[in-house]
Amino acid sequence: MNIEGYDAFDDPYCYPGTTVLKNLLNIQDQDTLDAFEIEISTLRAEEPLPEGIFDTVHYRAVHHHLFQDVYDWAGQYRTVRTSKGGNFFCYQEYIPAQMDALFQGLRGGEAFVELTSSAFLQEIARFLGELNAIHPFREGNGRSQMAFIGLIGANVNHPFAFERLDRTTFLPAMIASYFGNREPLIVELGNLLI
Repeated sequence: MNIEGYDAFDDPYCYPGTTVLKNLLNIQDQDTLDAFEIEISTLRAEEPLPEGIFDTVHYRAVHHHLFQDVYDWAGQYRTVRTSKGGNFFCYQEYIPAQMDALFQGLRGGEAFVELTSSAFLQEIARFLGELNAIHPFREGNGRSQMAFIGLIGANVNHPFAFERLDRTTFLPAMIASYFGNREPLIVELGNLLI
């Protein structure tokens, strides 16, 4: 399974004849763009993240905050179909409705209040797995997901230590959640709880 790159179809986000995403600095080399994107989104993540009521507007504001220096579409839902490793994410025409339904279940973050650590891990893994399957943005979904669940965790006294995240085990856990097995993701998230 190819987990490195995205497959997109009729992709207006890319420079013609390439798979390099159009960006604000007009970087057309993938390695250079990747390095810049990681550096600037990491710096933005160290700043205070946007406040909100844990709804789709708040989530889009977090994505915009992290990627505002890289993409002019930061914070906007994607308009193309994408897949990774041959596995399709939510078709773009269904993203708004799917996001609204998922975030309505958060009840402004109240869904996580007063949960035990174990119950919190069950619920946050469910939310994260579903959010990942929707994959609402053309790029930057993973970093936005981590930043957002970090806000949720801090808000309900279940903070995460993302510096302990091990991509070699976390990414396969995310893939397993895509296929309905959340147990590895629960374990990974549990390893990050403070």
